[in-house]
Amino acid sequence: MSMFSTYLRPGFLLVLLIACHVTQAETRIAILDFELNDITSLPHTPQELQRTASIQPLLEQAMREIGEYQIIKITPKQQQAENAGFGYLFHFHDIVAKLGKGEGADWIIVGQHSKPSFLFSYLMAHVINVKTGKLVVRFDIELKGNHQKVTRRAVSKLAREINRVIKKVR
Repeated sequence: MSMFSTYLRPGFLLVLLIACHVTQAETRIAILDFELNDITSLPHTPQELQRTASIQPLLEQAMREIGEYQIIKITPKQQQAENAGFGYLFHFHDIVAKLGKGEGADWIIVGQHSKPSFLFSYLMAHVINVKTGKLVVRFDIELKGNHQKVTRRAVSKLAREINRVIKKVR
């Protein structure tokens, strides 16, 4: 029996197909850059812009650590091309879903970092099902303080909550 006849056996092909399907089973998620909505008397300081810019990569990392997600990259240029202005993508879920669908995502997260005070801020995130184009859930997580440890903790909590919701819907 040749080496190739082993590969042509029906049982082997079935195992190979199942293995391919299992590797494809990861949920594909895209996370857009968070916008800063700073309404304090001293808005958009370099520190706050940097903190807001760190949210998306931190959330990607947290979702990877959960281990069931393939992160789909949407470039800032792609995001900007679909964005008609501040808050547009945050409020128009069908546009965001189309952006995610074009990149092969199952889910897309669009968010804002809202800062009404120097003492606290909020991570606001919309979880959108790309297939339906609908908002599944909205999260508002309060951050008390503005140091990196607070931001990391809030992003970790957001990742756990997103994971919980996606698992229920799947």
